Amino acid sequence: MDVNLAPLLPAIQVLVTALVVVGRDLFIDEDEPKGVLAFYSLVGLGLAAAEVAVLLTGRQESAFGDSIVLDNFALFFTLIFLLAAALTILSSIHYVRQTRIHEGEFYALILFATVGMIVMAAANDLMVFFLALETMSIAVYVLTGMWRASGRASEASMKYFLMGAFATGFLLYGIALIYGATGSTNLNQIAAYLLDQPSEWPLYLIGGGFLLLIGFAFKIGAVPFHFWVPDVYDGAPTPVTGFMSVAVKAAAFAAWARILLYKFSPFESDWAFPLWIITIATMTLGNLLAITQTSVKRMLAYSSIAHAGYLLIPIVVGVEWGGMALLFYLLTYSFMTLGAFAVLTSLSEEDEPRESYSDFAGLGFKRPFLALAMSLFMLSLAGFPPLAGFTGKFYVFRSAVLAGYLNLAIIGVLNSLLSVIYYLRVIVAMYMEEGGAEGKSIRQAPFVYLAVTIAVIGTLYLGILPGSALNWSRLAFFSLE
Repeated sequence: MDVNLAPLLPAIQVLVTALVVVGRDLFIDEDEPKGVLAFYSLVGLGLAAAEVAVLLTGRQESAFGDSIVLDNFALFFTLIFLLAAALTILSSIHYVRQTRIHEGEFYALILFATVGMIVMAAANDLMVFFLALETMSIAVYVLTGMWRASGRASEASMKYFLMGAFATGFLLYGIALIYGATGSTNLNQIAAYLLDQPSEWPLYLIGGGFLLLIGFAFKIGAVPFHFWVPDVYDGAPTPVTGFMSVAVKAAAFAAWARILLYKFSPFESDWAFPLWIITIATMTLGNLLAITQTSVKRMLAYSSIAHAGYLLIPIVVGVEWGGMALLFYLLTYSFMTLGAFAVLTSLSEEDEPRESYSDFAGLGFKRPFLALAMSLFMLSLAGFPPLAGFTGKFYVFRSAVLAGYLNLAIIGVLNSLLSVIYYLRVIVAMYMEEGGAEGKSIRQAPFVYLAVTIAVIGTLYLGILPGSALNWSRLAFFSLE
């Protein structure tokens, strides 16, 4: 077995950074400021990003008996995870201090979760994928309940843990059935088996594929496996909610694309119609329930369900047209969603989250930059040109039309129009109502402003000049071949 560690270099860098943060935290008194730990975390993430840039050579490498691969697909998602972790840490620095969350543990858990995500995107073996998934999940379970003074956070953590364990059972049983049918957990060998015996699959092999499908649907919050999303997102600390809605979702879609969309593509005819139903239900129910919310944070939770539906469209469409659209939309979704949660974080006060629409009232006059940024994020999530959300949705719906799923594209466009109702409601509150939260100034929370600025730049750039990112998305997806 080869011992080439190149495919694991970014994960190793982030893991070492997490261990450094934990070790350094032991030698800082409880009453001393721990901003240096955030600095170490950001430096480690930056070094990992530099390693990814060096590894972007276009050639594929593998390690540990082909169970982990280094390709542009894995590197693309690695950069998304590093971006999500960095923006989450930046927006958390002031938040964890005012809520008295243990900083060292918080930053380390963000990094450990990122390690699991990176390995998930590179996993070419079902057991490696499962171990990476649990590494990510356990860290996120704890992050959800990190605000010990909040009863909502403890409740959300317990709900997420119990529902996550339930979904993990589906995944593990599905892996066992697939192993029993094919004699391997390696994706290359399973794909070869499916191609060599296209009409002699045992029933339990198909059952194993559907169990994997259920497990993935839970992780992305697709209907009817979405019930945990609103309560968990609402109860978790706000920066953690942003991290979950972007990074955890991206990790699940990375695994879904590699395992189900590409390696298990012979199964596509079996699950195409059920997945079509799930996609429509996820988009529609997410948008309808988001309209009824009085909390912006809870609205964004239901919005993330709707966006999971949009992201499922390329999965339904298949490899030929859907791959590039899936990756590009995940990249655009990362910037606008993390930016929206960073603005939401800036409104919070000690022991008072400030998450309702009324808390945004008058923000356009109190904190003009934050209000302008939030307006851009809301318009982008709704799909207004020339922002990143419009470009991402355009290519998602275009992929459906090109693949002959015109009805799916029309339903997606109608759902996108429906979402305008609740996104514009935030903008109306900021500029046409009085009262509300004051929001942090740049002196009070400079790192939140930095996170928001980065998200604004990404949202504008990917909307106005998407060419290079689209080309990178295309090359990344087809590197799976």
